[in-house]
Amino acid sequence: MGLRLLHLNLHGLFRSHDLELGRDADTGGQTLYVLELIRGLASRPEVEQVDLVTRLIQDRKVSTDYSQREERVGPGSRIIRLPFGPKRYLRKELLWPYLDELADQLVQFLQREESLPSWIHAHYADAGYVGSLVSRRLSIPLVFTGHSLGREKQRRLLAAGVDHEQIEQTYSISRRIEAEEMALAHSDLIITSTKQEAENQYSRYGRFSSDKAYVVPPGVDSTRFHPSTNSKEIDKVNQILGSFLRDPSLPPLLAISRAVRRKNIPALVEAYGRSSLLCKNFNLILVLGCRGDLRQLDKQQREVFQQIFDVVDRYNLYGKVAYPKQHKREQIPAIYRWAANKKGLFVNPALTEPFGLTLLEAAASGLPTVSTDDGGPRDILSRCQNGLLADVTDLDSLQDVLEQASSDSHQWRCWSENGVEAVSRHFSWDAHVCNYLALMQKRLKSIETPIRISSSPKQQNPFSEKLLFLELDSSLENLDLEGLDILRQSLQAETFNQKHSLGILTGRSIKAARHRYRELHLPEPNVWICRTGTEIYYGSEDQSDLLWESTIANQWSREAVEVALVDLKQHMSLQDPDQQSPYKISYLLKQTSESIVPLVAKRLRQRGLEAIPYLRCHWYLDVLPLRASRTEAIRHLVLRWNLPLKEVYVIASQQGDAELLKGLTTAVVPADHDPCLERFRSQNRVFFASRSQVKGVLDGLNNYKFFSNS
Repeated sequence: MGLRLLHLNLHGLFRSHDLELGRDADTGGQTLYVLELIRGLASRPEVEQVDLVTRLIQDRKVSTDYSQREERVGPGSRIIRLPFGPKRYLRKELLWPYLDELADQLVQFLQREESLPSWIHAHYADAGYVGSLVSRRLSIPLVFTGHSLGREKQRRLLAAGVDHEQIEQTYSISRRIEAEEMALAHSDLIITSTKQEAENQYSRYGRFSSDKAYVVPPGVDSTRFHPSTNSKEIDKVNQILGSFLRDPSLPPLLAISRAVRRKNIPALVEAYGRSSLLCKNFNLILVLGCRGDLRQLDKQQREVFQQIFDVVDRYNLYGKVAYPKQHKREQIPAIYRWAANKKGLFVNPALTEPFGLTLLEAAASGLPTVSTDDGGPRDILSRCQNGLLADVTDLDSLQDVLEQASSDSHQWRCWSENGVEAVSRHFSWDAHVCNYLALMQKRLKSIETPIRISSSPKQQNPFSEKLLFLELDSSLENLDLEGLDILRQSLQAETFNQKHSLGILTGRSIKAARHRYRELHLPEPNVWICRTGTEIYYGSEDQSDLLWESTIANQWSREAVEVALVDLKQHMSLQDPDQQSPYKISYLLKQTSESIVPLVAKRLRQRGLEAIPYLRCHWYLDVLPLRASRTEAIRHLVLRWNLPLKEVYVIASQQGDAELLKGLTTAVVPADHDPCLERFRSQNRVFFASRSQVKGVLDGLNNYKFFSNS
């Protein structure tokens, strides 16, 4: 049996044909690269199947192609679309609340397949987050490619003077960086496009390990991008651009990108407009994706186009600048060749450029380059020797480099020849796929295969069809006599029969939890999740689930965590010894503050520790192994005992219960809940009751027909 590969590319508009590149900030070079990679991998004899998981979208504003649950890319390759969140198309920054839902769906989907993937390759932070959850639950190796990284984006935006709060609001940058840290912690392999990307960008992450990082530069399809041209395709390009230009015979400065701030196109127009030399000798061609009515574009795109129009107007560049509204993807290679035929230059003025696939496409077409000195272009130009780098944050520098690059026809010819030859030697697509597979297979052999969680036919399943979890330390602890009596009657009624199971969530030890629970005179639980999700006990057994313990013990060091946090004593102190356990370190805050969690998380990442903090009821901070939580303990039970996740019911009321509301479990939130849970009102399968305590809980369970025998 050959390799079975799973790729995750969650955002944007992804299909096997006519990619809508440049339509928005989420449908660009990453989309094209992943599609070409899937095709290249599927063509290899050692690969049996390649799947790409993305989001299913039902929206009248986009093609119905994106609502197909399965689409064949070619022999041995397919696109799988899973619905999560609202049906409509959303930009990637709005997907974060729904990613746990996708992770649960993906686990269920993979369990139904005839065999699990050999590895998962997650593209970008959102896929990295989902890939981490699926990887840990099914013990599948994880490969991560960030494509662009949140810390670098944040650094560049702050340097450009953008307010931190605005960055957070627009890009959800904290969530993105947190997801990247999580992906790096779970990854068995990190693929970067350039050495600079690994050394200068990934290295700023606490959970980045350089021995897991390998450089595999993307390739170029030489059947599409090459210098050979013909008069027919030249004429077609002239038809697209000619109506804009007063003198179409002039060589072009060509930019091809999406209309997003990071690509920095308005700065290029400004540098061009300020230079009488460039305006005299060149036209400026901006291919910025397809667009219709500007009012239908997202806010960022509208702002970029408006900035371009303002600069064109200010310098009176009409007849000198072309920005066509429509083009087809298959016309892009001809546009490169058209520009090279006219002795033009390709310009990439991006503020950040993790790799720069367009630079290789231009080079393969014989078109020299002026590019940003950030990221991948450094590596590309050092190998191709086909142009110049510029500090694009300095308009004078960008203008000077453009004027210098356009001043020598002999140098232009050398650059053109160098680019074509270097791409053929260093950046072919076949070489990329071969290097990718060789690296994966080598890495797979060196990975110690973890124990895979699965149900055992030899063990008796301790659960019925429906499983209800109650929180001992909050919802049960604070019950009045009336509420306790109502709950007792409900759980002991005839309707609570063989189809129902009961679980207890608690931060206490199993001994202390059982002692307190006996005082309530409620039915005996089938399972106890103790110590904030780090211990699982079944029924009256005194031995914890050893498989769960081995899962969370990976890379955990209680002593190292205590040392890392010892100097935060002005913020918190260790709780009593009876609140501690081998896999849980419990602190009491000296004053309530939401900022303590990111502070502790940062300290743990800086020390490279596989640990994560959880704040509960505003005062109690637990530090657990990275793979431990109440939510993950529940998923462990679901996988081990083959339980239907939608029939697992949880109650959330306190600060810290947010984790229970994520994913496909069924949740009830009583009226007397902490305000921080309000943000989950839009989530599927979360019922907000109008009554408090037990009455609200029972209202929610009745809403879901929990007590029904049908």
